[in-house]
Amino acid sequence: MEQAPATGAPHPVAAVAPALLPLYDAARATLEKHQLTQQRATVYLVLDRSGSMRNYYKDGTVQHLAEQALSLSAHFDDKATVPVVFFSTDVDGTADLDLTTYEGRIEELHSGLGHMGRTNYHWAIEAVVEHYKKSDSAHPAFVIFQTDGAPTSKPAAERALCEAAGLPIFWQFIGFGDPEAKGFDFLRKLDDLTVPEKRIVDNAGFFHAGRDPRGLSHDELYQQLMVEFPEWLTEARTAKVLKDS
Repeated sequence: MEQAPATGAPHPVAAVAPALLPLYDAARATLEKHQLTQQRATVYLVLDRSGSMRNYYKDGTVQHLAEQALSLSAHFDDKATVPVVFFSTDVDGTADLDLTTYEGRIEELHSGLGHMGRTNYHWAIEAVVEHYKKSDSAHPAFVIFQTDGAPTSKPAAERALCEAAGLPIFWQFIGFGDPEAKGFDFLRKLDDLTVPEKRIVDNAGFFHAGRDPRGLSHDELYQQLMVEFPEWLTEARTAKVLKDS
């Protein structure tokens, strides 16, 4: 396995993006707790652009999540680059986020993507799978998949997730909004799809970030992100889905 920079070593985030240092340090503390400081991965960010997400873009909540994702990527990926997929009815757009281009980037991209549509997870899942395959990466992908409700087509979403289970990609779903909303029942179902009847390994997790996701501390956010990822790494290696280089 390719080695990550040693804990405490200088990192470009300090010189290039010093505003991210608190996030970077919080991510490091969580990775140390889970013994993941040497783990390599590409962090993807999938963002819901359905109409009900409008205020979360406007008030900076989505930008905030993107900065948290980028700070995690700075540990997992020497390039510290996060491929971003915006989706609604279809895939609305894609871009890369890095330490030199992150400030205000999400609102800039979002504002140029036009109409906010419905919620079709499967197109976003397929876009990540296609990007990952083309990347020829030797490392797994960790996908932060944000949404504020259930997909328009639940069967298509479930099918896409199960088909992706044979690839070294872990999907961490994050819910924004009312925790009691019935739409999140489907995400809980995705989290609990049976193995091996539905999928070769359990390749997804879900947690709800509440009505105001920015109210979560960085520590809380990273702890939630890492609840199931370590277990997936073990299961994926056992199932030969993930083969360390």
